[in-house]
Amino acid sequence: MKRGITILLSICVVALAGYFTASKWAIRHKTLTFFDPLRTDRPVEVDISVRRDREMEAIAEMITLPVVILNHGNTVKFTEYSFLANFLAIRGYMVVSVQHDLESDGPMVTQAGEEYVGRRPQYNRGIANIMFVIDEMRKYQPNADYRHLTMVGHSNGGDLSMYFAKRHSDLIKKVVTLDNLRVPFVTDGNFRILSFRSRDPVFKADPGVVPDDAMCQKAGITVVKTPYQHNELSDRGPDHVKTTIRSIVEKFLDDDTPAGTVDPEKLQKGARGPIAFAVPP
Repeated sequence: MKRGITILLSICVVALAGYFTASKWAIRHKTLTFFDPLRTDRPVEVDISVRRDREMEAIAEMITLPVVILNHGNTVKFTEYSFLANFLAIRGYMVVSVQHDLESDGPMVTQAGEEYVGRRPQYNRGIANIMFVIDEMRKYQPNADYRHLTMVGHSNGGDLSMYFAKRHSDLIKKVVTLDNLRVPFVTDGNFRILSFRSRDPVFKADPGVVPDDAMCQKAGITVVKTPYQHNELSDRGPDHVKTTIRSIVEKFLDDDTPAGTVDPEKLQKGARGPIAFAVPP
């Protein structure tokens, strides 16, 4: 029994070591700051995560990189989602994490009774950031697919992702939200949606944001009800939370998740081993 536990722990250590080695050597991280001349040179900082071999293939015009736009939550930095950025980069995506908020921006205010609790100005600013970043990224990496985006966002960034998808559905391939609370899901079925929901006594979704199970089935929406806290759905969360999220996102990207409301244990059954820690050949 002890020998079996020792072997299992050794496998886990090797898998973790492989993941961190891949993050350090196989993935290139680049932080850039773009200045938007149409908004008095507003700085928009981005962190780019991409597999080095896939980037070289794109530069050689052998492939076109699929693109993920990653949007942070309120008071969370754009660099605090490395557990997803690295994982998605390992899978061959070019991940562009956008810093939407500046210290000079006014505080985000919640106005009860207002649409999206009064946050439409922040969402419009976020859309402007994303569209500007896409234009700049076309110059930086022209061999990437900016017309079939995968949008990923946590909390307020999840609301921004959903709002962007609603306004620019022609640019969207898939949407992943980590406990967005304000913007109702897009239910026209033009693209698939995966959403992780927290079990948090403080952070509650507004009425009408999350569709019922029948609508999820019809629209191709997967809602994963987790026991996690709202703020755990970022780098600040424990490792087991990150591992669960990665494994379910992988199945979703492979079109393997069912529509409707499910629990994370159900989605994790049948997973192909510690995929989150493996670098594809």
